[in-house]
Amino acid sequence: MKRLLMTVAAVALCTVVFSQENNFIDQNYMEVTGKAELEVVPDEIYIRINLSENESKGKISLDQQQREMFRRLEALHLDLEKNLVVQDQSADLRTFFLRKDAVLGTKTYLLKVSTATQVGQVFQTLAEMGVSDVNIERTDVSNMDELRQKVRAAAAVAARQNAEVLAQAVGRQTGKALYIQDYSYNARPYSNVMLAKSTMAMDAAGAESMPELEFEKIKIEHSVMVRFALE
Repeated sequence: MKRLLMTVAAVALCTVVFSQENNFIDQNYMEVTGKAELEVVPDEIYIRINLSENESKGKISLDQQQREMFRRLEALHLDLEKNLVVQDQSADLRTFFLRKDAVLGTKTYLLKVSTATQVGQVFQTLAEMGVSDVNIERTDVSNMDELRQKVRAAAAVAARQNAEVLAQAVGRQTGKALYIQDYSYNARPYSNVMLAKSTMAMDAAGAESMPELEFEKIKIEHSVMVRFALE
């Protein structure tokens, strides 16, 4: 008897699902897509700094380079304890067999700054130290999740607006949403492009100073497909 009751229950469940599917298909509805996008300036810029020690007459040890780099970066009011981490470190102990200009040891740091101005200051400061192996590794936005949700909601609002325009055009009204397909968002990552403005900044004496830098904005895009009842 229990098996019979379970079978009847299963049949009843299938009947309900089938009925709901028929009700959905039988309704007049429209299918529209809504899209939204937002461009934001990155506020997390990661700079990779490689320090190296050479076997040469005037070599500067890694420890000396590090101390000098810390001193100079702190002078830029950067929070090194929070925003500077060691990525990699290596040391070559075969100094006896190496050429005089061979690299003995290296150390790689990753520094996070928040503005293009700070990027320019860091590059200039390290260049004055003689450190040339400096690159921008990536950029990001600190509140990316929050912005992504806003763009997603804006895409849904756009879908509703599109539906209302189409319904009014044929003398109908837009009803409730029957189905929503939420597509994956897209955030265009850093594309290795840092733009320098064409005009050089001029100081009070009229001499050219460091160019004003700006980063390409990160574009956040989202789209949704919604089926609305047509009344």
